[in-house]
Amino acid sequence: MPEPRRHDEGEAGRYLRPYAITGGRTQHSQHAFTLITLVVARSARESGAAHLEPEAAHILDVCRDRALAVAEIAALLDLPVSVVKVLCGDLLDASLILVQSPPGRESRPSVELIERVMDGIRQL
Repeated sequence: MPEPRRHDEGEAGRYLRPYAITGGRTQHSQHAFTLITLVVARSARESGAAHLEPEAAHILDVCRDRALAVAEIAALLDLPVSVVKVLCGDLLDASLILVQSPPGRESRPSVELIERVMDGIRQL
């Protein structure tokens, strides 16, 4: 009779670790991040970073010299995007990062305006 298949300890850790990093949170209570939200560390100083989780400190390290998208940070740290979003929210609350969110629908030009611009270009 074959032995019952056990969950690999590494597999279980893969799911428990993100839960532990975020304290069970799946999203940040105050901030919404998209995959293309840009994140950059505020300064080269480490002030306020001593109490951070290692993953949050790593986010500061990778975003110190240039802005990175949330999706890029997740790939570099090999973490789920949801975890990176929660950690970035915590870093933003602590004023350790700056973020640039993509423009929302309200800032997009109307279809009517685009059509008028295209008509003007055609008349040139």
